[in-house]
Amino acid sequence: MAVHRAASGRGASSTASRPVRHHRPRMSTPDELARFAGGEDPAEVSAAASRLAHALVTGGQTEDDPQVVERLIGLVDELGIDTVAELWADAPAVSLAGALWRLYALHEATARDGESWAAWYRAGHDAHVARAVAGAVEPPGPEELRRLTTTILTGAYRAEIDVAFERAAAYARVVSLGQTRHAEDLEIAAPEHAVHLTRRAERLLGTAEALEDSARGWRDGSLD
Repeated sequence: MAVHRAASGRGASSTASRPVRHHRPRMSTPDELARFAGGEDPAEVSAAASRLAHALVTGGQTEDDPQVVERLIGLVDELGIDTVAELWADAPAVSLAGALWRLYALHEATARDGESWAAWYRAGHDAHVARAVAGAVEPPGPEELRRLTTTILTGAYRAEIDVAFERAAAYARVVSLGQTRHAEDLEIAAPEHAVHLTRRAERLLGTAEALEDSARGWRDGSLD
């Protein structure tokens, strides 16, 4: 699942305190964004991906048209997960581009395999603090988690992005714990599956940690 390419490597202050890099940047269309992907020079692609991430976030937070923000939230639906991955999946884990990729990847993975993600989330239910931060309706099903990840993405463009990163991290922590518990239950009956699921849980935990670091970096102004 594409989300696992992203797995590696809190105070809600307003993003208004961050210096604005551009004066109301022109919002790119998904067709224009797609042209950033597939570039030949990795350094140029990386730099373009970073500039794009900052422009999208700044533009989304100053954009009055809800349809534009809706298109930003639906980038994966419009471009496809592979194109979005080409844009941002190889960005540093603790970076704006890398953190945005993790939000989209979590959203896409939840939408594609909602039953499994809901089962893992319920299995990680004992992670009370993380569960509360994530904000899912209890008990969550596939549709509730899809709405949750959509709300988190919306928050990245319409509210406080560091809070969005923390909510996504909390969600990932709960699911990771659930995957670990499912893996423990499978150790005797399906040991290979248990090992695979344990590795997924470890990668997802890494995703949570990277998002938490990105939230801190955004607040202190160090997130590239």
